[in-house]
Amino acid sequence: MSLRTVSATRYVTPLREGGSLPAIVEADDDGMYVLKFRGAGQGPKSLIAELVAGEIARASGLPVPELVFVELDPDLARTEPDPEIQDLIRASAGLNLALDYLPGSITFDPVAGKADADLASSIVWFDGYVTNIDRTPRNANMLVWHRRLWLIDHGAALYFHHTWSNYRDRSRDRFPAIKDHVLLRFASALQAVDSKMTESLTPEVIDRIVKLIPDAWLVDSPFNESGQHRDAYVKYLLRRLEPPHVFLEEAIRARSLYL
Repeated sequence: MSLRTVSATRYVTPLREGGSLPAIVEADDDGMYVLKFRGAGQGPKSLIAELVAGEIARASGLPVPELVFVELDPDLARTEPDPEIQDLIRASAGLNLALDYLPGSITFDPVAGKADADLASSIVWFDGYVTNIDRTPRNANMLVWHRRLWLIDHGAALYFHHTWSNYRDRSRDRFPAIKDHVLLRFASALQAVDSKMTESLTPEVIDRIVKLIPDAWLVDSPFNESGQHRDAYVKYLLRRLEPPHVFLEEAIRARSLYL
């Protein structure tokens, strides 16, 4: 399991969403990407969550745009008139993360849109597992492209890693925030998708995904070395998969109250 690495050649336009200022950039493979800056918002931890959660979703069979590492040259800041963007580019020099840009995609509308029960249930299961608090009616973080749902923006997931104390115990968090999930009302097959989702996330898969995290992003932690830091992510994610799946129980309970 590996991610491609490209180099940003042109800053195209900012996407002024929240405080992280992602941007559309062009890369040396002639592709267009939505770049997530290491120097923005929550910094490297947001990129780690984006990377790990995004690849877990992909391993589970969920639709996620391709993720790539992006080398960013601080000299790109010279052509930008906005001082805020200049500072962001310079602060993010080096390795960043990006998603493949889906031209012509539209934001999923929770009022007009609907989702297949199996797909909706799988997404709710996944978001409960990775504790993604950012898939709500206010901000669905899903796109419709070629009549298909695509999952984006997982930087708010895995919030346990912002404070590493008691992370083993917190791996059993029921995740009550699932009650606000934008697809919960469509997720009528939660119990049915549990086995499929669990079986796709073997220890080998989790280990390979966590090993994708660059050393440069593993900062601000109580661990002495990057290997210990990665081991903590693996332990958390595997312990969260141990039965009973308390996050699944919570989603089923929340849906029963919702209906």
